[in-house]
Amino acid sequence: MAHKVLVIEDEPTLSRLLSYNLTQEGYETTVIDHGGEGLQAALQKSFDLIILDIMLPGMNGFDVLSRLRQQGVKTPVIVLTARNAEEEVVQGLKHGADDYITKPFGVAELLARVSAVLRRTQSEDSQPAASNEKVIAIGELSIYPEKYEVSVGGEAISLRPKEFEVLLYLVQRPGMVITRDDLMNIVWGFDYIGGQRTVDVHVSSLRKKLELGQQSVQIESIRGVGYKLVMPKKLANPNT
Repeated sequence: MAHKVLVIEDEPTLSRLLSYNLTQEGYETTVIDHGGEGLQAALQKSFDLIILDIMLPGMNGFDVLSRLRQQGVKTPVIVLTARNAEEEVVQGLKHGADDYITKPFGVAELLARVSAVLRRTQSEDSQPAASNEKVIAIGELSIYPEKYEVSVGGEAISLRPKEFEVLLYLVQRPGMVITRDDLMNIVWGFDYIGGQRTVDVHVSSLRKKLELGQQSVQIESIRGVGYKLVMPKKLANPNT
């Protein structure tokens, strides 16, 4: 069965280019040129992937993406951003985008990113459910791997799937320096073509969410290398 792709893009030439090349690759494509209408389509119908422009009439891409995530829509989203617009990339990832493509882009890059995101999504969905619930507890931090849930000091915090996977990978290797490349390959996959800025954005967001607890773990930056998980001081130094 063909994957269904929703394209929300108001620039006619670009939307035709996207639709034509996706259709040629066997995808079933729906194109909408208005932010609000695109949101309604994504809420009412089932799609395997959404390609979302940022600058749209009616409702911009950030608002569309936020509303989708707030409504519990987990459909993977690739945002289209302008050249040299790093802030758009950062905002898109913070709002829950799975990947981004910087305009102008080539057809090969587009198809590679679409294929990679769909493969990652299928791989995550096919993971078997565990029969026994497990919990990883460090200080005030509790992680439930099977449910993708996290709490700090008994208060549940909301993490995007990739934020959760970054945290889980670090928690399982406390004190070890993990490079950005390692996080990129493990969490996003070897075929991910995005930059290391993606990792930095997710780690930055994680830090803010973990600040709720006084005895929560901390993620320390190792300049020019990556990150490591630091245990709560009272746990690391029980005699102090």
